[in-house]
Amino acid sequence: MKGYLDMELLRFTTAGSVDDGKSTLIGRLLYDSKSIFEDQLHQVKETSERRGAEEVDLALLTDGLKDEREQGITIDVAYRYFATPKRKFIIADTPGHIQYTRNMVTGASTANVALILIDARNGVVDQTCRHSIIASLLQIPHLIVCINKMDLVNYDEVVFKKIKDDFEDFASKLDVKDVRFIPISALKGDNVVNRSDKIPWYEGSTLLYALENIHIGSDQNHIDCRFPVQTVIRPQTDEFHDYRGYAGRIVGGIFKPGDEVIVLPSGFTSKVKSIDTFEGPVKEAFAPMSVTINLEDDIDISRGDMIVRTNNKPEPKQDIEVMLCWLNNKGPMPRAKYIIRHTTSEAKAMIKEIRYKLDISTLHRNEQEKSIGANDICRASLRTTKPLLIDSYRKNRSTGSIILIDEGTNETVAAGMVI
Repeated sequence: MKGYLDMELLRFTTAGSVDDGKSTLIGRLLYDSKSIFEDQLHQVKETSERRGAEEVDLALLTDGLKDEREQGITIDVAYRYFATPKRKFIIADTPGHIQYTRNMVTGASTANVALILIDARNGVVDQTCRHSIIASLLQIPHLIVCINKMDLVNYDEVVFKKIKDDFEDFASKLDVKDVRFIPISALKGDNVVNRSDKIPWYEGSTLLYALENIHIGSDQNHIDCRFPVQTVIRPQTDEFHDYRGYAGRIVGGIFKPGDEVIVLPSGFTSKVKSIDTFEGPVKEAFAPMSVTINLEDDIDISRGDMIVRTNNKPEPKQDIEVMLCWLNNKGPMPRAKYIIRHTTSEAKAMIKEIRYKLDISTLHRNEQEKSIGANDICRASLRTTKPLLIDSYRKNRSTGSIILIDEGTNETVAAGMVI
């Protein structure tokens, strides 16, 4: 069982235009990798037959909302979990419609890999570009471009090559390091889990093989040590009478017993005495492990503080430049106060200025357009009531991200990436 718990977890998100087959592809992955239960399959078969479909509609495995099943579209982010002997996976199936851009941002914010689906008949369309730009903004390290519905273009290599060239031409403007292309048919199962004998000209791997073997160990920042404290553990039992541990999740770097550390914002220094996990003490801990760190000195530390290395500290800032994805239907109010959440810390913040609105289709910066609504992405400057211990989002996706919450309604109104 321990081997299963130790398996690496890969999070991936799907993106593409409406009807490109995202939900079908995930259904095919789950079905062909034998990751669904008999009763689920039975239910899907029944629904497919009731609709008069010739084949089992595997998209129904992920479209969980009744509206989605009835309209045959994806609205909300659906999370699905499955595992193979090599890896565990969490899939975020995100919607393709323009008005659900914010849902894609939510689903993709923690992903290691983005699957961009392209309909082989339509090639690269606006939504392909939009989703690739969002993947690049969110610094998703790996893109796998699945050119789907190859069965409808007679598995033609020329079609595949043209779409690949078009996408590479567009992606050269983006900040994406690793892009791969796979010709598939989600409906027929070609190159999803099993190799296709209908595409002899393609010599690369299947999609599942790529997902199982893509290297994600270096996706985390293992250089800058960052440990936001979530809670202080004081059991006060006879066995652990003097135990005081600081629990949380490491979001950057590697911690070992004996390391010299500094606690921010207080500035007190100490050494790591020991590191405990659910399975017992460890000799080293790294992102994204959840651990309890014990220090040699008794320092007053509480939730929202951060333990870092003495020679490598984040910059405390009250004036922050962010790229905001606006999530709420009501746009930002001038000089309005919001609650800002950053790692485990919370403060009040005000939007000082909207610098420009980003055209998500062309990457054009519109400095005249300052009216922001739901799904818009803009650059803004914020002022917070207390300094936040931030890094740039490019350096660390955890310490470089924030969310804004409306004080009155408690709704999350925006998600932001620190520039």
